[in-house]
Amino acid sequence: MSEAQLRETIVDCVSDALSDSHEGRQKALQITKISPQNRNLLVQTDAAIPVIETLSLSILFNLSLNPDLKRSLADMETISHLNSMIFSSTCPESIRLASFLVCSLAMLDKNKAKFGVAGTIQLLVKAIAGSRVPATHHLLSSLAELVQFQGNCTVAVRSGAVQVLIQIVESTDGEDLAVLCLLARFDEGLNALRKSECDGERVEKKVHAEQGGCGGNPPPPF
Repeated sequence: MSEAQLRETIVDCVSDALSDSHEGRQKALQITKISPQNRNLLVQTDAAIPVIETLSLSILFNLSLNPDLKRSLADMETISHLNSMIFSSTCPESIRLASFLVCSLAMLDKNKAKFGVAGTIQLLVKAIAGSRVPATHHLLSSLAELVQFQGNCTVAVRSGAVQVLIQIVESTDGEDLAVLCLLARFDEGLNALRKSECDGERVEKKVHAEQGGCGGNPPPPF
């Protein structure tokens, strides 16, 4: 096969992979096993790197579904890569999958502190505040899982999460109250909510109502 034909084949594989074709992703994976020339051509192909990223993240996410693998997968190097993808990737699908993986790994309580130490909380707050990606809902889900650990709640509050979340709640008519409810379980979050320069009192009433509706114990009134 000539180089031109090979390049065309690789472009077709990448195109199929971008359309969520399982067969296309498998072909792209197979191409990287054959020769150095194929690997070089694949990397030079437009959109190849996002395909490789999403394929890798998909595999890691599937592995993380096994509870006994969550701890070993959440090493600091992996967490650092996830942080980088969430905040720096230009591929929305990579950001979405990285958020899924953070949320999945954080479901193991022993992993929550690791993400706090690695700076994931601050990055999530910045990414959510930037509203630069359509994956905001997935970022919120990851943050919600992480702030169930009180140490992470403190980090989130000090990173300005309450102000950011109040603005989101106000702009979505209260659709994203879950993270604020979790932050308000602890004194740091509740105090930040009350001191908010936004309409903190009105949002706090929504939080109280949401907590009561979920069967939780709402904080004491003013």
